[in-house]
Amino acid sequence: MKSVICDIDGVLLHDNKLIPGSEAFIHRLLEQGNPLVCLTNYPAQTAKDLANRLNAAGINLSEEHFYTSAMATADFLRHQDGKKAYVIGEGALTHELYKQGFTITDINPDFVIVGETRSYNWDMIHRGARFIAEGARFIATNPDTHGPNHSPACGALCAPIERITGKKPFYVGKPSAWIVRSALNHLGSHASETVIVGDNLKTDILAGFQAGLETVMVLSGVSRMDDLDKHPFRPNHIFPCAAEIDVV
Repeated sequence: MKSVICDIDGVLLHDNKLIPGSEAFIHRLLEQGNPLVCLTNYPAQTAKDLANRLNAAGINLSEEHFYTSAMATADFLRHQDGKKAYVIGEGALTHELYKQGFTITDINPDFVIVGETRSYNWDMIHRGARFIAEGARFIATNPDTHGPNHSPACGALCAPIERITGKKPFYVGKPSAWIVRSALNHLGSHASETVIVGDNLKTDILAGFQAGLETVMVLSGVSRMDDLDKHPFRPNHIFPCAAEIDVV
């Protein structure tokens, strides 16, 4: 029985609306007993928030079926020295850090952690850059520069701090293999037994490839068949949408 790591936006939903057939795909996985986690780079919603979001769209999943870049970031930092963090992000990120025993502070932090927040401002840029210049380690939940409707995402928020300090963050989210391995641990599964389903060659499929998973690309989101020639790697399988997937 294969485990499944499934992206959300572009695979299951478009702007909070169900992609036709995606509910049947998820229902089939649950009926078959496939271990399942929905994996997202978006760090500003908790697993419960995401469960409510999908439930409102027509897909009923409990919160243990969700894993976010905020959760993976907290898992990554659990293995590092230091427990003080200056955080640029929303409550979902700080919640995960608190769970791992971190103190959120603007006094001599060990880490500057950037997620996503609509309250981003000059003071955050200044403090983040100053702490990094003084030796704090620079961590970011994901490298995405923008979300739907070109809303600024984590990578865009990191950009001015990078320019000021000359230091790039360690990005935890896709296409990093770290978030996939963290999600595998959450599932209790191994790479050789797991399929990743995504709509983006540059994030989902590359992350799966780098982590050694079987990869499934759907054409209901970002990437198209024409994009294949732009990359040296190929997904193992390509389907029009999640409803057509027949390899799990």
